[in-house]
Amino acid sequence: MAATTGAAAGAAAPVNTDASARQTLERALSGLALKKRITLLGSTGSIGTQTLDIVAACPDAFSIVGLAAGGNVDLLVEQAVLFRPAIVAIRDASKYGALRAALTDAGVTCEVVAGEEGVVAVAAYGDADVVVTGIVGVAGLQPTLAAIRAGKDIALANKETLIAGGPVVLPLLKEHGVTMTPADSEHSAIFQCLQGAPADSLSKVILTASGGAFRDWNAADLEKVQLSDALKHPNWSMGAKITIDSATMMNKGLEVIEAHYLFGAAYDDIDIVVHPQSIVHSMVEMADTSVIAQLGWPDMRLPLLYAIAWPARVSMPYERLDLVKVGALTFRAPDLAKYPCIELAYAAGRLGGSATAVINAANEAAVELFRQDKVHYLAIPKLIEATLDAHRSDWLANPSLDDIVALDSYARTVVNGFVDAGRYLK
Repeated sequence: MAATTGAAAGAAAPVNTDASARQTLERALSGLALKKRITLLGSTGSIGTQTLDIVAACPDAFSIVGLAAGGNVDLLVEQAVLFRPAIVAIRDASKYGALRAALTDAGVTCEVVAGEEGVVAVAAYGDADVVVTGIVGVAGLQPTLAAIRAGKDIALANKETLIAGGPVVLPLLKEHGVTMTPADSEHSAIFQCLQGAPADSLSKVILTASGGAFRDWNAADLEKVQLSDALKHPNWSMGAKITIDSATMMNKGLEVIEAHYLFGAAYDDIDIVVHPQSIVHSMVEMADTSVIAQLGWPDMRLPLLYAIAWPARVSMPYERLDLVKVGALTFRAPDLAKYPCIELAYAAGRLGGSATAVINAANEAAVELFRQDKVHYLAIPKLIEATLDAHRSDWLANPSLDDIVALDSYARTVVNGFVDAGRYLK
């Protein structure tokens, strides 16, 4: 494999080392019954509710230590009644009183905390074995770092942890001996394909992409896009932001950056292919040219289950994959004229350092402006590119955590400044 590029060149990939392979074998042969204590960050979101579906289906295998949510008091209370955590947090501190009163009325006795500090406290709390990081955006970075420092293994469902924070997160994982398992479908597939493989046997990572809402549109027709069009994902049920990222295929570009950090793959050794059926969740090519793939129905519960149960396999009552029913698996190259965000992500990844934090924040800001009907869909890549160009003059090779937080705010300010100045308006 070619040498890695960017800020992570000297850092160990958390899940593609000979040490991680030995750990997999040791855990698999330990003979211990599976019983994992879980803390869930972002419990009322898509990742959170699906994780709790798994816990509810496997009460002998999993239990809940802590829950943290953004602002949905009613759902958080329902979850606390069902799973009886020791601690809950509400990020919106103005709802602390309402949450505490509702929990008391429901007969739930637990510690209740609020605000950013409360979410961080839940992440580091108690005897949880695994912390599932389901908070969307860079807001999930600080709680994840707190969990790592507390020695908790991480089921990574928050891309920004590595995309924005990779230069800080990788050394911290190594320092605290923490395992990080990917909980999204693509990186879980790669992780599964690499189980038992020597670290130096990986030749190429092949990320599959559905193509999103516009995979069958012509590039020229994107001028007609409305928000409702971008939210119609053909295969997956996800939140609004990630569904729009899938439409632009920035989600896949960000996954390229994440794969670089997770598996130590150079950017020249990470490919994207459009696979409309979303049955092959990603593949790896090995040094001998063998290609190994992980297949399954498009169901987010499968990678979440593996992330929290690893290295165990848990019997579940899910529909089995029937390849005859699938009928055909097809693949094609992404149309870069239709998906300019892909090349922007590769450019930021190759630049490395602070560039990946900036492109992530610029994308979040641009998508939010599109959701607010302040810019057209086609303005999203233009705003991202302009922000990345503006950042080149103050780019940092080895950003600190404080740098990453500051640059996240900087990028959002730049994006909104362009729009306030009348650039890229509808």
